[in-house]
Amino acid sequence: MKYIRTGSFKKLFHIKQRRSFDEQDCPRVCLVSDQENKNGDLTKHLSLTEPSQSQRCTWKCFCFDEIFEATNGFNSDNLVGKGGYAEVYRGVLENGVAIAVKRLTKSSNDERKEKEFLSEIGTLGHVNHPNVSSLLGCCTDNGLYLIFHFNPKGSVASLLHDENTPTMDWKSRYKIAVGTALGLHYLHKVCPRRIIHRDIKTSNILVTADFEPQISDFGLAKWLPTQWTHHSIAPIEGTFGHLAPEYFTHGVVDEKTDVFAFGVFLLEIISGKKPVDGSHQSLHSWAKPILDRGDNEKLVDTRLKDAYDIKQFNRLAFAASLCIRASSTWRPTMSEVLKVMLMEGEIDKERWKMPFEEEDEFWGFEDLEYECDSSSSTSLQDDFHVLTISS
Repeated sequence: MKYIRTGSFKKLFHIKQRRSFDEQDCPRVCLVSDQENKNGDLTKHLSLTEPSQSQRCTWKCFCFDEIFEATNGFNSDNLVGKGGYAEVYRGVLENGVAIAVKRLTKSSNDERKEKEFLSEIGTLGHVNHPNVSSLLGCCTDNGLYLIFHFNPKGSVASLLHDENTPTMDWKSRYKIAVGTALGLHYLHKVCPRRIIHRDIKTSNILVTADFEPQISDFGLAKWLPTQWTHHSIAPIEGTFGHLAPEYFTHGVVDEKTDVFAFGVFLLEIISGKKPVDGSHQSLHSWAKPILDRGDNEKLVDTRLKDAYDIKQFNRLAFAASLCIRASSTWRPTMSEVLKVMLMEGEIDKERWKMPFEEEDEFWGFEDLEYECDSSSSTSLQDDFHVLTISS
């Protein structure tokens, strides 16, 4: 496979070592203030803001020697993640900045994988939000490389499931849940490009030093034109336990695809359980009957004991119950998810009550997923399986 696409990117970056995408300035949605209510609890306020000059999306074209030296020749000691077609190495630039270098592996001769890798560059060039991983730059010499800021805390998955890591406290979990929701809302509704991530999971949410979450890994992301209601995709790709029913069965992708995966993400945050257990049962199929009965306390990560905010917990649990509905029609948008997670007062559950004939629509499809286990590969920085089905 000749790097025809790579050549076009070289032309793009040859003009300037560093350029600003002024024509693609992205409005930002952020938590602009934390205010204490009468009970002393912090309440969050959403605001859409236009980027200032310093907030504009920029990237740099790195030369191969820079990233080779930064990673000590891509030394295996610096390998922090490995997937089916890419590897991630940590490194340090000459100016002391810690970076993560995502490299398309030499064994990846699949043209589709190269297309996804290059698509990630194009997608990230349009995003600018504190809860979305920002691209420092890329390199097209001697292969394809993406360069990001390095987050030493790793991913949410490692913080939740690494036995050598202390139990993550509730305050950090809640901050991660809200920040990830803000990032998804931005991708769906605020960024000039309507972006569907397609692979929201704890291993793809990185965490900064102050526990700010950043959505990463846009290899499967799709741009959805404003006038389109959905996108039909083949082959079907994603991670076991996170796939929305309409996507798994028909290849239908829209914002509600990410909403379903975010619901699984919330369940993982509050329960500390993995999306698929050793018996191949998905987390959402285990949690849904519990949520339907209102036994929310049975979902709490036992490692937290009683050290969590019950109101915040119930809001996240209710939001998760809405997100994992089988019918995409009855799932909320990310804007509505944020309202459920952040609004004060009682939750209006009647508003979200489904018609009786819709209530039993939920079904488990983990058995179907695992029939395809032989064609799966390991997800980047994850022990779960990635599903690929060709039409």
